[in-house]
Amino acid sequence: MAANRTCKIFVNLPVKDLKKSIEFFTQLGFGFNAQFTDDTATSMILSEEAYVMLLTEARFKDFARKPLSDARTSTGGIFALSANSRADVDEVVKKAIAAGGKHAADPIDHGFMYGWSFYDLDGHHWEVVWMDPASIQK
Repeated sequence: MAANRTCKIFVNLPVKDLKKSIEFFTQLGFGFNAQFTDDTATSMILSEEAYVMLLTEARFKDFARKPLSDARTSTGGIFALSANSRADVDEVVKKAIAAGGKHAADPIDHGFMYGWSFYDLDGHHWEVVWMDPASIQK
């Protein structure tokens, strides 16, 4: 694959209760594609290029060849989301905690980069990160 090729990404995550997961991520401001939503799955829209497929554990097992891990007791991935400002980082994490998520770590401030993280209802680790545009070299 060419390095300059644009591609979309579809992350697939198992969830115990799809309805509660949709409610949780809706409270964080995410939308969903109704065309790819049923009782077993939904397509959460991060951007025009990035989506998260939330699948009931039973539906996820249709695609997985290995046993499912329990994100509440082990880390299988850390999913980083960009934010437009430090305030946006704080807002998303505070909304996640208010919606039933858990703190994953204290905020990290490197001056040019600021991030904070949370665990969703199923224990998946999400990072919300802002980077000062002036610090990014073109």
